[in-house]
Amino acid sequence: MGSFNATHPAFFLLTGIPGLESSHSWLVGPLCVMYAVALGGNTVILQAVRVQPSLHEPMYYFLSMLSFSDVAISMATVPTVLRTFCLNARNIAFDACLIQMFLIHFFSMMESGILLAMSFDRYVAICDPLHYATVLTTEVIAAMGLGAAARSFITLFPLPFLIKRLPICRSNVLSHSYCLHPDVMRLACADITINSIYGLFVLVSTFGMDLFFIFLSYVLILHSVMATASHEECLKALNTCVSHILAVLAFYVPMTGVSTVHRFGKHVPRYIHVLMSNVYLFVPPVLNPLIYSAKTKEIFQAIVCMFRHIKI
Repeated sequence: MGSFNATHPAFFLLTGIPGLESSHSWLVGPLCVMYAVALGGNTVILQAVRVQPSLHEPMYYFLSMLSFSDVAISMATVPTVLRTFCLNARNIAFDACLIQMFLIHFFSMMESGILLAMSFDRYVAICDPLHYATVLTTEVIAAMGLGAAARSFITLFPLPFLIKRLPICRSNVLSHSYCLHPDVMRLACADITINSIYGLFVLVSTFGMDLFFIFLSYVLILHSVMATASHEECLKALNTCVSHILAVLAFYVPMTGVSTVHRFGKHVPRYIHVLMSNVYLFVPPVLNPLIYSAKTKEIFQAIVCMFRHIKI
């Protein structure tokens, strides 16, 4: 079958949690709380960085980019997740599914790039503090942010076309309450080797390389502080990295889990697939504002100050 005459369903059917359909109404409350924390917490951080002059520094500019990507991922999934669990409205149009799939993967990849940029920020701040302001200028920070977005767009540009070339005729029922590339391509009744190779290439060349360079940056940071600083100074320097390390773990651990389950967990119960995918999308946007507001004194003080002004 040619690339441009493939058959597609008019819509897909999304899935909540298999076996717990009767409990979906009980899950609405926790889901709404998680979305409120993700959207509200990240929006507060964005506003705090915008209005507080003390936060107009590279570290917090990168944090605002991270918060923006978390808000975007949450907004991309809110409509279908809440419709599925609240209203049992499971259908999503084919083209709408492709758009949601692209946005989820786009902002996830962008977040990975931002976490890499933040590790570079920590490396320069600790290993070359005298040149910190000259290396990480506003122009450089903006270029790094635009670079992360451009990389995501260029890498994922083929994604909708690779899906559209596949005839989807086995079923129109997806395994999650939103659209993901591995989930959609498994419904095809044609060879999906190209899609699988593309997915693996994207995973290794972007997320995998980002994680490698983040790890390398911390190896260099650790080597530098242990060679030049006392034990107390070493702990003080590494303490500035705790929030970023936790954010990296919150992002990459669920992502690694869901990728492993999708590729190698053919005999894993279906609800495990759903659970891992929901953790992958919900955990980072919820945890990141909590981590940075709790572990970064400047962020916490700025948020408190902002709310005091609002109250007055």
